[in-house]
Amino acid sequence: MDRHTEIFERYVYAGALTRDPDAIAALFTADGVFEAPLVPDGLGLPRRLVGREEIRTGIGAFHRDPGPGGVNLEQSRYVLHDTADPDVFIAEIDTVLDVAGGQHRTMSLVQIFRLRDGQIA
Repeated sequence: MDRHTEIFERYVYAGALTRDPDAIAALFTADGVFEAPLVPDGLGLPRRLVGREEIRTGIGAFHRDPGPGGVNLEQSRYVLHDTADPDVFIAEIDTVLDVAGGQHRTMSLVQIFRLRDGQIA
């Protein structure tokens, strides 16, 4: 498994699967930045968090609300794209959520990761 895949899968496990804000924060550098500029108002996820403590607190508050449904791992997909910079990669994600009544909802997004010393910066 390459470094980008390992970091991304740890990030997904800590976030979407186990909802562990301590584990998420530990993936970031001390001055790491989490940005989600397109998050709709009212979702409960801050658009910008700086530093491990802010990331831990902001992500923790967001994960206390279970949201619209659980992640359906069998239907969710991702593709990682390398860039010219070996410390930057892009994750193209289709997350499928199980919602009420046996229905599914797909949330498609792109995330850009910048690494420093093996952690998300």
